[in-house]
Amino acid sequence: MNMRVNRTYYSWLFVVACLSIHSLHLAFAEPLIVMDVRGYKAKVGASIDSEKAIQLEEGERITLIRSDGVAVTLRGPYNQPPMPKKSSQTDPKVALAALVATRDARTNSVGTIRAGKDAKSLPSPWLIDITRPGIRCLQQDTQPIFWRPDSDREVQFKIIPADRSYQVDTIWPMNESQYKSEKIQFLNAQQYLTVTIDDEDFNLQISEIPKDIPEGLLLTGWMIEKGCVQQADALIKQLLDAK
Repeated sequence: MNMRVNRTYYSWLFVVACLSIHSLHLAFAEPLIVMDVRGYKAKVGASIDSEKAIQLEEGERITLIRSDGVAVTLRGPYNQPPMPKKSSQTDPKVALAALVATRDARTNSVGTIRAGKDAKSLPSPWLIDITRPGIRCLQQDTQPIFWRPDSDREVQFKIIPADRSYQVDTIWPMNESQYKSEKIQFLNAQQYLTVTIDDEDFNLQISEIPKDIPEGLLLTGWMIEKGCVQQADALIKQLLDAK
């Protein structure tokens, strides 16, 4: 009788131990967010366990981002865990410094210089600068707010999306730096706009950010990877001011 009780007791201890080990794994496993994917069956914005192997076939590609803003792009053939586990001791200041270094590297690239040289500082990371061409980021299900740094005169303002689903043709009043437009319809998380200010055209590529992406280092890293460097700068400033 006692032996049966002991077996039951030790079996219960074994189950508790297994559950504890599993809980510890979940506590230290680093979730990765899908930023971009081609071929592989995963949705942008989905979460993937960093310690589970990803199997990519030839031609498949996936870009993942970690909570500290570090991103990695994997290309098939590939069959192993996607990214080393982040140290639990990572200093947020160190992580932010790494993002700033990544941002500087992007700014020094040829394409970014052409699109963003002498870009003005944004008062908010969610404003869309319409005074130069290039890539902008916009959160899912939000209205775009277009911005101009100089508002000392009224201007004729036009917006035409690539799919011509709508058109804006209006007067942007003097002393107003922001213009809120209707929601953008995205196709595969992208939309292309031509904005016109007094007959001067600028082509913008708008990249959609899933609404569940948390603000902070991850969102900053996301913007940098997508090429929305001007907006990332505004987020970096917010993070620095909060320190």
